[in-house]
Amino acid sequence: MFERFLQGKTAVVTGSNSGIGLGVAERLARAGADVILNSFTDSDDDHALAERLAAEHDVAVRYLQADMSRGDDCRRLIEQAGACDILVNNAGIQHVAAIPDFPAEKWDAVIAINLSSAFHTTAAALPMMRKAGWGRVINIASAHGLTASPYKSAYVAAKHGIVGLTKVTGLETAREPITCNAICPGYVLTPLVEAQIPDTMQKYDMGREEVIEKVLLERQPSKEFATTDQLGDTAVFLCSDAAAQITGTTISVDGGWTAL
Repeated sequence: MFERFLQGKTAVVTGSNSGIGLGVAERLARAGADVILNSFTDSDDDHALAERLAAEHDVAVRYLQADMSRGDDCRRLIEQAGACDILVNNAGIQHVAAIPDFPAEKWDAVIAINLSSAFHTTAAALPMMRKAGWGRVINIASAHGLTASPYKSAYVAAKHGIVGLTKVTGLETAREPITCNAICPGYVLTPLVEAQIPDTMQKYDMGREEVIEKVLLERQPSKEFATTDQLGDTAVFLCSDAAAQITGTTISVDGGWTAL
């Protein structure tokens, strides 16, 4: 899609050792950016993943552990990166329960990881971007940042908050060569979603394709999953000169979900 126009830039992608975060990191690396991978673990596999991306794309890739539920860890991640031209706030968790039954500790964790972490990393990264004279903040929100579903109170609240934070960041940087936007995916076929399919087939006594169309993609009019490559390429586009006047807004990659 794009040549290596991001050479010389450093991208920090939170929650990026699998799923959407990894897909975005791969596409940024392919476009020439050096990449900081992150998650809460610190295993040999994490560091091997960084080595693989570096070898495949001929860029510098490091893995840095940080617990995104802790504000000081979020800020330390940016400091340890040493540079942050592109910040992709992707880290997130989910918990499903009715509001009266929603455990308080789960609410706190979802808000901390899905919303507060983005505030802390952005606060730490903006001075670096201003010093460098260029920057991109890309928040991975959700269709649930624009609409709602029952039993997902913390997730929906956090993703709506991310959209609000995106708008404020875009306004605060509007006179600078820095942009901030939110990508709002619908259902994406990640390893986590793939792992849910067999149990859902058993629960509803349906075949794989029927479960995908009638259960998982019930609200996604295209009846197709978005892919991590599509989300990664959207992030790369937002880093391009073509997107220099796109800021403080959302881009939906949801197969028409939020058009309903």
